[in-house]
Amino acid sequence: MKLNELSDNAGATKKRKRVGRGPGSGTGKMGGRGIKGQKSRSGVAINGYEGGQMPLYQRLPKRGFNKPNRKKFAVVNLGLIQKFIDAKKIDAKAAITEDVLVESGLVRRKLDGIRVLAKGEVTAKLDLTVTGASKSAVEAVEKAGGSLTVAAPVAETSEG
Repeated sequence: MKLNELSDNAGATKKRKRVGRGPGSGTGKMGGRGIKGQKSRSGVAINGYEGGQMPLYQRLPKRGFNKPNRKKFAVVNLGLIQKFIDAKKIDAKAAITEDVLVESGLVRRKLDGIRVLAKGEVTAKLDLTVTGASKSAVEAVEKAGGSLTVAAPVAETSEG
């Protein structure tokens, strides 16, 4: 094989459409835009415009709302906690608080607190204290011989 015999796979590359390059090209003169009208001009953005009729997105009713004071929890699975204990990043013998989870790198930030969910297996005897936990997570920790305490979130005072 020589350099001049190299070629790309069939259909891998596509020639770009060169618009307005004479009558022989098939897209000369008006460049496939037709004659006059809004769409033949530059700077047109008419997505969702219905010719003055009330657009569909405005005709349909609004639904739902976002709770302004909602709590956002950082979520941790039990399997991940076990994985970090096996990797010696968390000491299972000491009490595991939210600060310990953040320091180990398992959680990036606390947000409104940390919530533990029961995905994955836990074998170590844990002493967990977190803001929230699912019932199945509490059962799983107690089954492994540990304890999971759900503490109220610490209200941080913001001066401003």
